[in-house]
Amino acid sequence: MIVDAFARFQIVDPLKFYISVGNERVARSRLSTIINSRIRNVLGQEELQTLLSKDRSKQMALIKEGVNNEAQNFGINIVDVRIKRADLPQANSDAIYRRMQTEREREAKEFRAKGAEMAVTITSTADKEVTVILADAQKQSEIMKGEGDGERNKIFADAFGQDPEFFAFYRAMQAYEKALIGGETSLILSPDSEFFKFFGNIKPEIQQ
Repeated sequence: MIVDAFARFQIVDPLKFYISVGNERVARSRLSTIINSRIRNVLGQEELQTLLSKDRSKQMALIKEGVNNEAQNFGINIVDVRIKRADLPQANSDAIYRRMQTEREREAKEFRAKGAEMAVTITSTADKEVTVILADAQKQSEIMKGEGDGERNKIFADAFGQDPEFFAFYRAMQAYEKALIGGETSLILSPDSEFFKFFGNIKPEIQQ
């Protein structure tokens, strides 16, 4: 972990300060060594996220207390110790980034696989529903067609019962239409054939 920290201090015993360190430059150098050591000691037992949580103030208090205990030997009182920045080394950051990227890619593959599975399930369900709907529609169509045919046959039967001769005439007209359709049909039949029975009594109209 790379830590950038600073401290504010106050000279409370000038004589002890002068005897122990002599001047401010030496004092800063000695304090820098003490602060670095104390920070390593405290933060070495914690994880990086600790510095980003509410426990950060507790860790800073421990650092300040440890530094103050040694700074008193120089006639100095540590007012505050603060960490401006705390980062992982570049190699660690790259490794974490690669691990995060790999994890995201794995999650993306899982999401895509689940999506494909859901798509297959939805498609299969839809195809099944379409098949069932078409089968039901075909069934209803056949039922309605059967009912229609039955009703038609009933109507024909009723008509045949009421006027058999007209029914026979109607059926003969249908047979003529089918046999003679197109205008080029040739039939060779006996004059007394049943096929022409409705034409046998046709008499020409006499004009006066």
